[in-house]
Amino acid sequence: MHSHHKVIQTDSITTIHRDILGTEVDLTFLDPPFNQSKDYSHHKDNLPEEEYWQMMCRVCADIASVTSEGGAIYFMQREKKTERVLQTLRETGWTFQNLIIWKKKTSAVPSMNRFGKQFQIIVFATKGTKPRVFHRLRINPPLLPEYRQERENGVYVTDIWDDIRELTSGYFAGDEAIRNEEGNRFHKQQAPLALLTRIILSSSNVGDTVFDPFSGTGTTAIAAQQLNRNSISMEIAPENVVCIRQRLQEIRPADNIHKLYRDYLCTENLEEIWGIGLVEVTPNDKSTLSLFSDGAV
Repeated sequence: MHSHHKVIQTDSITTIHRDILGTEVDLTFLDPPFNQSKDYSHHKDNLPEEEYWQMMCRVCADIASVTSEGGAIYFMQREKKTERVLQTLRETGWTFQNLIIWKKKTSAVPSMNRFGKQFQIIVFATKGTKPRVFHRLRINPPLLPEYRQERENGVYVTDIWDDIRELTSGYFAGDEAIRNEEGNRFHKQQAPLALLTRIILSSSNVGDTVFDPFSGTGTTAIAAQQLNRNSISMEIAPENVVCIRQRLQEIRPADNIHKLYRDYLCTENLEEIWGIGLVEVTPNDKSTLSLFSDGAV
């Protein structure tokens, strides 16, 4: 099976419609600029608050208009903007399903007058009251000290995601973080592949179309490609568009998501959900995986 990946250089704030996309979408990962005065080359990141949220309402309404019935959106934002995210989705026709807490693995951001902050929110909502697709993934995280016996079949993924490391600016960003010739991060807001892998596995089937209107470095497309989903990426910065196309043309070793397969081995029908072939995995040697995938840019 060949998946298809469209990369569109455009301002998604004004161009999300069916004629541009060419098809309906089944799942959207919405990770817009957070309006925190970040230094983006082609976006003003310090808009007046109300103007910013009017923009987000327009984007969410446009996404709903191109989404298949029962399709999903995952809207990521700062924890302090939770109320506005929920309001924006509700007012643009989406049905709330979950408020996901993505707990960071690095140190909390300290504060003098309130508790330190250590998470971002991701709101999962659907077009219509029920999702068309939802796969109940199972993982097997390390046992807590109070548990004495190993689990037989892992646990279901809940709305607390504390097992996915963000791409920090330092050592723990590892090889996955794209860097320039000076060794600096190419895009400081690059999302980890583990995050998009979980979202795509949870809320899409093989052959579905995944949409990212603020694509950055194309992490959504890279995960979708390897999971045999189609993708549409919108990105305004030309240097980012070049980066996305390069990543899609040749998957870097650091971008290979097959190492994440073992995290979900307790999931029923995992091979079908993942959309790849699996050979030579024995019950006693689940760490030795031989995986293959095909996909076209």
